[in-house]
Amino acid sequence: MSKLSFIWIRAFGNLNDFLPSDYRQKPFRVKLNLGQTVKDAVESAGIPHVEIDVLTINGKSVAFDALLASGDLVNVYPVAELLNDSSVIHLRTVLPGEARFILDVHLGKLAKYLRMLGFDTLYRNRMDDDVIADIAEAENRIVLTRDLGILKYNRVKLGYWLRSQQSKKQLSEVIEHFGLIRAIRPFTRCMQCNGHMVEVPKEEVQERLETGTRRYFDQFYRCTDCGKVFWEGSHFDHMNLFIDEFLDKMSRNPSDDA
Repeated sequence: MSKLSFIWIRAFGNLNDFLPSDYRQKPFRVKLNLGQTVKDAVESAGIPHVEIDVLTINGKSVAFDALLASGDLVNVYPVAELLNDSSVIHLRTVLPGEARFILDVHLGKLAKYLRMLGFDTLYRNRMDDDVIADIAEAENRIVLTRDLGILKYNRVKLGYWLRSQQSKKQLSEVIEHFGLIRAIRPFTRCMQCNGHMVEVPKEEVQERLETGTRRYFDQFYRCTDCGKVFWEGSHFDHMNLFIDEFLDKMSRNPSDDA
């Protein structure tokens, strides 16, 4: 194939976040390789397949494995674009009934926030990309990351690249992107290990309590996995305030920073 073979790509919506400023909101030219699929082309340009919902070549909706020809115009759309057009092929994997996450390293604070809101969130600060991709595929988990590379793994079907580096803003991004505001169930997950929280009688745990805690509190919860005991002390009040403020901001304007 001639080395002068090129295609044009245009990204829409928040997919422009993945592109250099000179390539945003307009078609840009990229070299076409022999036998290249549209998925390979757009990922080489920087856009991970997990954030793409619709691809068109010269106006026709196509699947990821469609082959390209010199001069083709590829339009790349995120979720929520073209939703009312019945002729398009939607490529993004449907979100499972329960949103279950696996987080890349360095996202420990976001993991605690998600668990506080009741979401099944797997996190360890030492997991390489292959392990994360394997677990995501096996357990149908959504990969959350600041590393674009892992989102380009073929076996990663659901994922999101966090735009912000601040954990509270990241939490807002995740809840808004996946439409999870109605799925929030505070304090049903252990913030330490991700296990389920269950209420337990005071007499079952009182030997593990300090004198002041035993005297002033009567309602207790225990993690079914790690066994840690929790009660509604001052830390609980601070978390409740955080959640109330977060939900208030999300309801007023989902794009506001939490």
